[in-house]
This record gives sequence, C-alpha cells and structure tokens, in this order.
Amino acid sequence: MARVRFAPSPTGFLHIGGARTALFNWLYAKAQGGQFILRIEDTDRERSKREYLDEILEGMQWLGLSWDELHKQSDRFAIYREHAQRLLTQGKAYKDGEAVILKMSAGLRVDQPIAGNSSPQLVFYDLIRDKISFEVSEIKDQVLIKSDGSPAYNFACVVDDALMEISCVIRGEDHISNTPKQLAIYEALGFKSPKFAHLPLILDAEGGRMSKRHGAVAVSEYRRMGFLPQALVNYLMLLGWSPAHNQEIVSLSTAIKNFSIKKINKAGAAFSMEKLEWINAQYLRQMDTPSLTKMLIPFAKEHGLDLENFDSARLENIVHLVKSRMTTLKDFLAWTEFIFTDEVKIDPQARAQYLTKNKSKEFQLLSQRLQQIKDFNLASAEETFRKLIAELGIQSSELVHSVRVALTGKSVGPGLFETMAVLGKEKTVQRLARTRFQQ
Repeated sequence: MARVRFAPSPTGFLHIGGARTALFNWLYAKAQGGQFILRIEDTDRERSKREYLDEILEGMQWLGLSWDELHKQSDRFAIYREHAQRLLTQGKAYKDGEAVILKMSAGLRVDQPIAGNSSPQLVFYDLIRDKISFEVSEIKDQVLIKSDGSPAYNFACVVDDALMEISCVIRGEDHISNTPKQLAIYEALGFKSPKFAHLPLILDAEGGRMSKRHGAVAVSEYRRMGFLPQALVNYLMLLGWSPAHNQEIVSLSTAIKNFSIKKINKAGAAFSMEKLEWINAQYLRQMDTPSLTKMLIPFAKEHGLDLENFDSARLENIVHLVKSRMTTLKDFLAWTEFIFTDEVKIDPQARAQYLTKNKSKEFQLLSQRLQQIKDFNLASAEETFRKLIAELGIQSSELVHSVRVALTGKSVGPGLFETMAVLGKEKTVQRLARTRFQQ
C-alpha cells in the first residue's frame, strides 16, 4: 500500500508551496488507494509555535486534505535517541561533546564513477527527474543528535519515514541536496529507503522565487481574501501537473483518477494571481445561489457585515444579482455595499460623469411614480421607468446611468431594475429624492 507524508514545520504559516506539496502527496495516496500521513516536524523548540500548528491544521482541513494519521516529532525524541545509540554501539557514529555524529563512510553506498568523472558518485532515481548524482567527496559526516539533545532534521526524517513505512517521499526540489545524506542514514540504520519525487519550485511571473508581493502568502490569507478552497486546490494542481485534454477546471475526484507523479513537470511553475482569480470566478458561477449565500454569511461577518438575521429569500436574490460579477467572496461586499448602508457613497468620477446635468425634475417624477407602486418588484419598477421616459420623450440612456449612480454610488453594476428590486422601494425612493446634482 502506498504511504506518503506531508511534514510541515510549525515555525511559520502554511504557504502556497507547502499546500501544493501536501496536495500532490494527498493525490498520490488517493490515486493508489493508499494513506496520507501528516507529520508535524516540531523539533525546533524555540521557533515552533502553537499558533502556527493550529493554522496548518485549519488550512489543511479548509483545503479538504484530510489525513489518515497525525504524528508530532516532539513526541518521538526517545525513539531518535534509541536509534542514535544503536549506531554508536555499532561504531557507525561517534560523540562530539553531547552531539552524536554519523560516520558517512558507514552509510554511503558508492556507485561506479560516471563516464568522464573519476570521482565516486552516489546515484539515486527520482520519479520526476530520473537519475540524480552527487559526488561522494561532497558529503560530510552528519549530525544525528544535536548537543541540546534534539534530533537533526535529516536523522529524524529518516527514522520517521522508515518506521512509518513511507513508500514515497514527495517534496520540493529544495530538498534534493538532503537526499544523499538521508540515503546514507538509511543504509547505516539498515532501513530500506523509499522512492523519491522532488517537485519543481513555484516561481513568480518573472521566473524568480515567489515573494509576498507575488503570491507567497499564507493559505489562511487566501481564505480571508475570499478564495474558495476548491478553486485554490484546482489552481495548485495546475502548478506543475497537467490533466488530460488541457483541462483547467478539474475536480478532486477527476484529478484522483488521472493523477500520476511521473507526469509532473521538471521545470518550475509560474504563479499567476490573475489565473487563480479566473478559476475562482468559474467556481463562483457554477455554485448554486443557496450554497453560495450560506458560505457568504460567515465570510461577511468576519469582515464586519452581519447577515445572519437578514431575510434569507432577499439575501439570495442579492447574491444572485452580483454572483456573475464576483471574482472572490470579497467582491460581494464591494458590489453590495450600497444595499446594506443607509447613506450611499458616490464615487467622485461617477458623480462627475453622470450627476452634473440637473435632472431634478426627472428624479422627482420617477420617485413619485415608484412610490405609488403597490407590489414593488423588478417588473413593476421597469414598467414604471419605461412609461416615464416615454412620457418625457427621452432615451432610457439619458436617465438610467444617473439613476444607477444615485442608487449605488457607482457607474457600473447589475441591471438597474434588478438593483431597484433588491434595494427595495423605500431606499430607492429616498435616494432618488436626496440626490444632489453637481453644477
């Protein structure tokens, strides 16, 4: 059975690179009917923080990457010391003060020199990159247990991967240099080494390492920005792996059926916020309005808008009105601000463009006619508006834009009559009556 692990360190938040590593491990396990292990590598006592651990666990759950087992290295110190002592007893390691250090000569499996290179080589096979070689002379004795009694990264990693029966180690290419050191530790301990697959780095649009300015922020920040977990997961899949037929919208169930670690690209994948936003918008449009409304209520509350006691049917109408214009959940707040406030804020540019020519007479007549409607809805508001412009002998474009600005504060938005319907008769009439034209 395939067993893989994601091993984050709680010395920082879960970022995009780590989330993609977790995703590819999860997909590999699911595609092979195997198990996905979450191992918290918290051996750094000073830098490991509870808040980071909580955020990692919450981020994984939010993304839908459930695990079969959860382990913490801080609970396993006695195991590491036991294996280090065994190597000392066997003469494969030595003490340097309180530290325990592996003699690399006790663990290195040296392959024949590669043609054209007389130096002994250590060669291993990578599922993504094929053969990778290192010169043996570059690999020094390795610390197993530090002087403070805590295990070194490579040692704890090997002991855990072996005892947890990890069959394939899938991690970022920045760990390639750790692999020969770990292979030596496997050999010294007499453990069978797993397969290895090193993922390409995620790059910014210019081909450099990602920075916070180009998307390298915590997964929790993407959640606060209003991205859907399924959209973020979908996008992360595309960073290094391509499903069949160049699909861009891919469900997890489809990805599991088609996933192969050997189809992951060797080259770095460029992160594009625009592409992520496009994918998120597709998921928003596909989501049924009641489900989206349910998701928006807690999101809006986190951003200071309490909708829990708002009329549910009316709220769904509002969501339906702006859904096609949303890129993220946060856009809902921007597009609907005019609905949930008593005083609309008019954009200066929109005012200058549409509220300079005095239309007080037209606005007064429209507000009076709308006030007289008994059953105020989209159809009755539109009928009233169109009858008025016919009586006035003007084009609808001469009034529709200025009315939209008066009602919403913006020059662009959903259909005017849909806007009137969700805003309601009282607010519609009040805003038309209060509008002041800039001369």
